[in-house]
Amino acid sequence: ATDEWYTPPHVFRALGCSFDVDVASPGRDVTPWVPAERFLTEDGLIEKWRGFAWMNPPFGARNGIVPWLDKFFAHGNGIALTPDRTSAPWWQDFAPRAELILFVAPKIKFIGVDGKPGASPAQGTCLMASGRRALEPLHRAAAEGLGILMKPQP
Repeated sequence: ATDEWYTPPHVFRALGCSFDVDVASPGRDVTPWVPAERFLTEDGLIEKWRGFAWMNPPFGARNGIVPWLDKFFAHGNGIALTPDRTSAPWWQDFAPRAELILFVAPKIKFIGVDGKPGASPAQGTCLMASGRRALEPLHRAAAEGLGILMKPQP
């Protein structure tokens, strides 16, 4: 019914890093726990990304994530949270571009606009690393029990 679901704080605690920019953000006032310096709230697909990026793009429309992942991998410096739709053509196109992928387990209970976790996650998620700076946080998160790592083969 909505694309307004926010990454919960425990994901950022497990990653143990901060970001220069959150590229698909509702703003610091809505998600004050996101450890980013800047928050792109209008249209992260148009604005310039600088530095180490966090990306939790809208999951909604069919293939709606593709332009976000195109820009993310062109930027080459960050961590993207995506559905783990391993059979989807978009996933098979982008996963080999990631240096490392963390399959999050158990499923994330995203935070709704009411500030409360959702009841039952519909899908699993993964974190894709792009660039060297993204590798250590994914290794740390795996060691913290956030999920299991996979290194894609090009």
